[in-house]
Amino acid sequence: MIVGIGVDLVDVPRFEAQMERTPRLGERLFSVAERRLKPRSLAARYAAKEALIKALGGSDGVHWTEIEVASEASGRPRFDLSDSTAQVVAARGITTLHLSLSHDGAFAIAYVVAEARQPTDQV
Repeated sequence: MIVGIGVDLVDVPRFEAQMERTPRLGERLFSVAERRLKPRSLAARYAAKEALIKALGGSDGVHWTEIEVASEASGRPRFDLSDSTAQVVAARGITTLHLSLSHDGAFAIAYVVAEARQPTDQV
């Protein structure tokens, strides 16, 4: 059962400019592995994290660096959650998170669907 959806669109040049103006922003938003990526890929990961927070219905107990966007061998994106963020997602009964990312021109977009086995009123 779908218990949440989220979508976020990022203007890549604007995101890149913000990252340049605030050098420590990368440390607050991204895991060590993610920080090795190009700004365009970071913009999509930022959109994914925003979309996840929207799908969860808020950011209580969620920490940006505990949300890592990784890729399966096929290239399909997935979330790797850790620590309190993983606990928050599990406590809300969410069993599966679906993630789709796309880039086009100056934009990156992410779409997230959160699923649970049973209906829950916590999401």
